[in-house]
Parts: sequence; C-alpha cells; structure tokens
Amino acid sequence: MPALQRTTEPTTLVRTSTVPRPAPEVWARVTSPAGIRHEMRPWLSMTMPPALRGGTVDDAAPLLGRPLGKAWLLAGGVLPVDFDDMTVVALEPGRRFHERSRMLLFPRWEHERTVQPLDAGTCEVTDRLTFSPRLPGARHVVGSFFTHRHRRLRAWARPPGAGRSGTAR
Repeated sequence: MPALQRTTEPTTLVRTSTVPRPAPEVWARVTSPAGIRHEMRPWLSMTMPPALRGGTVDDAAPLLGRPLGKAWLLAGGVLPVDFDDMTVVALEPGRRFHERSRMLLFPRWEHERTVQPLDAGTCEVTDRLTFSPRLPGARHVVGSFFTHRHRRLRAWARPPGAGRSGTAR
C-alpha cells in the first residue's frame, strides 16, 4: 500500500438542496444518528462520537470547542475505514452546525451544515466542506459522496408516491 501523502492545498465544496419539508423537521432528521446513517448508505455509515452517543448534534452545545471523541466511518456499515475525531466549533440549534475534525485521510476536515427555511413547508440544506486530502482523487470522492447524501436527503423528504421533488445545486 502506498504511503499516505499530505496534500496541502485545501479544497472547498458546497452542496445545496431544496427540501420539501419544514426546516425544524429537516434539522431534527439531519442531526440525528438515523438521519446521518440514511444519507450515507449504502456506501458508508458513521457512529456518533462518545460524547454524543444516544443524542444528536444539538447535544454538543455545552461541549463547543472541546473534542467529542472519534466517530468511526464504516464501509458498507461494518468495516472501519477511517475516523472523524470530532469537535463542534459552532452550533445554532435548528439552523447550523460547524464541525472541525481530524481524520486519517483528511488532516483538515471542516463541515458546516445549514438548514434555512424558505417557507412553512420547504427549506434549503447547504453543506460547506473544506478539507485537505492525503490521497489523489479524494476531492472527487468527497464531492460525489456529498452529492449522494443530498440525493438521499431529498428522496427521504418526498411524500410516498410522489415523483422527484426538491432541487440540487
């Protein structure tokens, strides 16, 4: 296996989707372990760090800026492939979180997610990722993976029997 190389050039990617559900409902979903796992499947799953086990991202409020522990990334939901040594640096419950972490494959990893209401029944979800990958091709993989996550989120939000709804940018 080749040695891990450090790529010093950070990359920033943004994914935004319009989701046909009320913002509070979407926030509750996207910050819960079940919602996070649903977005990542079938490719990955993620455990919650020890400080958040049994809770949601909102439970990080009293721990802002302090390490929460490792969240394991599991290929196919079973095989550990990396970890996210997570610290939540900003949190606006119901609207926004900003996480800064260290990972084996990404020595710099920042994930900011916002849920912005557009009207009573629709919101916009935006993920902003800034990272420095160690391996070539990782930028494309992360971009594709977050496109996948947004597609899964929009699919969850569709009413049963409805066609495609929600939009991505």
